[in-house]
Amino acid sequence: MNPRISMITLAVRDMAESVRFYEQGLGLPRMNSDPNVAFFRLNGSWLGLYGREALAEDVGIPAAGNGFSGFTLAHNLESEDAVDALMTQALEAGARLVKPAQKVFWGGYSGYFSDPDGHLWEVAHNPHFWIGPRDG
Repeated sequence: MNPRISMITLAVRDMAESVRFYEQGLGLPRMNSDPNVAFFRLNGSWLGLYGREALAEDVGIPAAGNGFSGFTLAHNLESEDAVDALMTQALEAGARLVKPAQKVFWGGYSGYFSDPDGHLWEVAHNPHFWIGPRDG
């Protein structure tokens, strides 16, 4: 397997609300697509939004489920100020604050928010090394 993730697809309850959050609230560039799915260009991969029931059906599992999903998505930035700014932007767009940005045990700075469907996002600054591709 090549070391990359091509797409992350999130199951969403309300497509319009989730599209608004990611496109208008967070400013991710959206690609034109079928109204039942939304794709956003990321730097080196894609984010997809798909209806919760439809994605569960596609996978072949029940759509019911709640609580901790066992994973988080992370967005790394070049400074603590940039982390604070993005956390503020996310909250103003309708995210729920899970953990305020703060100095963390590994020497960095990070916080967590959840999107309208409860998907957890970490926003972090790692002063030890850059994580991810550089913005183009």
